[in-house]
Amino acid sequence: MKISSDSRLVVSFGEMLIDFVPEISGVSLADTKTFVKAAGGAPANVACAIARLDGTSAFVGKVGNDEFGKMLVNILKKNGVNSDGVCFDDDARTGLAFVTLTKGGEREFMFYRNPSADMMFRESELNIRLIKQAKIFHYGSISLISEPCRSTHLAAMKIAKQAGALLSYDPNLRLPLWPSPASAKEAIMSIWKQADIIKVSDNEVEFLMENGDPLNEDDILKSFWFDGLKLLVVTYGKDGVTFYTKKFKGGKVKGYTPKKVDTTGAGDAFMGALLYSIAKDPSLIEDEEKLRNTLTLASACGALSTTQKGAIPSLPKMSTALEFIANDGIVKETLLSRLLNYFLVLLDGSRLAKKYS
Repeated sequence: MKISSDSRLVVSFGEMLIDFVPEISGVSLADTKTFVKAAGGAPANVACAIARLDGTSAFVGKVGNDEFGKMLVNILKKNGVNSDGVCFDDDARTGLAFVTLTKGGEREFMFYRNPSADMMFRESELNIRLIKQAKIFHYGSISLISEPCRSTHLAAMKIAKQAGALLSYDPNLRLPLWPSPASAKEAIMSIWKQADIIKVSDNEVEFLMENGDPLNEDDILKSFWFDGLKLLVVTYGKDGVTFYTKKFKGGKVKGYTPKKVDTTGAGDAFMGALLYSIAKDPSLIEDEEKLRNTLTLASACGALSTTQKGAIPSLPKMSTALEFIANDGIVKETLLSRLLNYFLVLLDGSRLAKKYS
């Protein structure tokens, strides 16, 4: 896929894997009888979220030279994401994650990686030309867990920064993947002060904060703000977000509370909308009203993504997000969907209800 040199390109670096999501929520992995496979991996989700909003995005990473890896690359292409930075590994397989969904749509993960192809990504395999075109270079922390991917991650950050890109960081904490909580904290914070844009969840703030109250704005600033940072966003789920910039600190934007089906990828949908907007107009970080509007859009995208199963299939289009905002967070149902839901309630507990749950 050709990208023009004056594009608003966001390049996402990191992992892409297969999520196996149970068809029925509220059941343990051991008791789950059927799973639905879906593309996953936070950086890839962000790239797809941007493309779904008609932005320009690319993904840089590595998958196995297997059926799952080929499927993932095809999904990137079908979603309009540039895949020129994706490599295939002949020895390591594509990573897998089994996701447990509570009845409320919250998740727990079990990963199969040891090692997976994304962990074997080498610096020599980087598409440097693609990275140099980025207006924003986005990444997480999972690619810092082991070599050679860690060194590749650091090299890609350096290339992007030297080419003039904004660096965007969402740690996306997944403790089961790390050798220990201490190693996770150390690695996540080791690249903290290189970013221009950082998004963290309230749970990540609590985990990363050394001293202080994770709900206190002054303590958050002391722990996470630094000279050179342009935007810090802390997400609180249904309670919205708090944002900090050089000009205004502690601004708040409300959240949305639709009926949740699966929260997988909600933060990535949020991040995609945020980066889409900044790539389109980097100056919005300096304008409080524009930034609030952008974070409202991001919150809407994050909320909408929880109303369906699967991280990438649930990513909203711009028209859907704007309608959701205009309706104050109410998902409009068609007559057909209302009738379907009515009959599913009547048939609750049957195979049909389970199939469409």
